[in-house]
Amino acid sequence: MFHNLKTGILYRNPSPHLKSVHAYFPSVVVMANGEMLASFVLGEGFESVNLHTHRARSTDYGETWAYEGELYRKPENCLVSDFARIARMPDDSIIALISQSDRSAHPDEGLANPATMGFAPTELFTIRSADYGKTWTSPEKIDSPLGNTSLELCAPITPLSGGRCLIPTSTWRDWNGNDHHGHRMVALVSHNNCHTWPEYVDIMVDPEQQHYYWESKIIELPDGGLLAVAWVHNHEKNKDLPNHYALSKDGGNSWTEPESTGLLGQTLTPFLIENNRILCIYRRMDKPGLWASISRLDGTQWINESHYPLWGYGATGLTGSSDNMAHNFNVLKFGAPCITRLPDGSIFTAFWCYEQCVSGIRWFRFTV
Repeated sequence: MFHNLKTGILYRNPSPHLKSVHAYFPSVVVMANGEMLASFVLGEGFESVNLHTHRARSTDYGETWAYEGELYRKPENCLVSDFARIARMPDDSIIALISQSDRSAHPDEGLANPATMGFAPTELFTIRSADYGKTWTSPEKIDSPLGNTSLELCAPITPLSGGRCLIPTSTWRDWNGNDHHGHRMVALVSHNNCHTWPEYVDIMVDPEQQHYYWESKIIELPDGGLLAVAWVHNHEKNKDLPNHYALSKDGGNSWTEPESTGLLGQTLTPFLIENNRILCIYRRMDKPGLWASISRLDGTQWINESHYPLWGYGATGLTGSSDNMAHNFNVLKFGAPCITRLPDGSIFTAFWCYEQCVSGIRWFRFTV
């Protein structure tokens, strides 16, 4: 299924014997000048309060990477952590969507409250670069149409061919467990090149509020339709369900009812490879490791064609299985793949993973 498979390291702590620095949550784009830019977070641990976004650059299509420092200057005298997803816009500028979490009230806790599954106070903002990621604008805060509700960030901004932009996301309870909007997978909508986000649309919402839709992604299809995917978790039964998908034929204004993809995974990332064939890379839950699957859309029907293990498929203990989802997040050993296409047509994917007790960013390159 895959050919010319290669792998390497995008970033790894060069001095793990001297200091604890782990890397997580990569995001990679190919820019108009042929260079590649990556963002990722560095910190002492998976949810440490000193997690902040950094960047690296490749001039040889991902073979080697040069570390360039922090992506932006974080606020001084504030206890915040952050991470980002970057995207190439139609005008060839780069936009970074950044999630910043206020950790001051609970400096000794992770991002999620184990007692309530509520999230630390979080805000989203954007920064932009018109010179291939060398300099960046000042942060532009997103005034969410959902108010102060914390929003998940698992995907970059999705620019659409019609001129609008979407942010796929899901709502979270606040730290104390208050659920202001119910759990829903939504997309924030911008009509003016991502400067304001005055509205949102529902994508996947369970009226009974038993199913949570997390780690959402949206891609545009060749006919202008949209495909959304999400990890589904039944919180009452504490059980993961197969990833679900929904389709839109009107630019995201309305969506089909969520249906199963038949893929059982987390951090699933879809990528259009040709026609209506979809490459998905994800942390598989019924078998160990990071896997890639090729599927196709036949009308509105999702059909799985093949599966291929990429990393960790012979290992154990890569995920948690306790009754507390916040605890399960804490013990993960890999995930959050991103996918892009190189100028020669090959596929480039990057993800974080623990190797030799250090979390770094690993890449794979292959043709389909």
